Amino acid sequence: MSTQARRGNTRQRIQDVALELFSEQGYDKTSLREIAEKLEVTKAALYYHFKTKEDIVISLFQDLGRPIDELIVWAEGQPRCLETKQELIRRYSESLRSAEPLFRFMQENQAAVRDLSIGESFKSRMLTLFGLLKEPDAELTDQVRCITALFSMHAGMFSMQNLEGDPEEKRKAILEVATELVTAANPPHRRPARPDSAQTVSP
Repeated sequence: MSTQARRGNTRQRIQDVALELFSEQGYDKTSLREIAEKLEVTKAALYYHFKTKEDIVISLFQDLGRPIDELIVWAEGQPRCLETKQELIRRYSESLRSAEPLFRFMQENQAAVRDLSIGESFKSRMLTLFGLLKEPDAELTDQVRCITALFSMHAGMFSMQNLEGDPEEKRKAILEVATELVTAANPPHRRPARPDSAQTVSP
């Protein structure tokens, strides 16, 4: 959804401002009153949409995490081959574009996230993606490669900010490294036979 469209939606404006404040000053140090003041609305108007700060975070995770859920559903319906895994990583890179503010919040409020219900939900998503990337009998080094491929994309959103260069070029570099890790984790002699239907990955 475009920024302009989000600004016209009160619920999403609340989410955007809350996420901004959570990232700037911390989840625990941000109050509903401060969110309402920055939005220039009454606390009652805020309560109409969200009763607690956790309600806001849960709604953010549901909205910004939806592309990841859709990706998991897509991948589960594909042939289990290297091409699917490479496409999974590429699509995950795309889904992280809209979820970047949420990941920044999680990175900067790790203690709070562990105490919120979204912590387990996020962990479950990552374990599912990990399972889709690795083979059931994968050696430990290959399992490490697969989990590192995922988390290198998360870490890249923050660490790459300190490197010079075009943001899109940096995103492509992160994706290239993650793809190399997944490919290395699925060497030819360990890959399952690819069925004819897997010659192309379906949209």
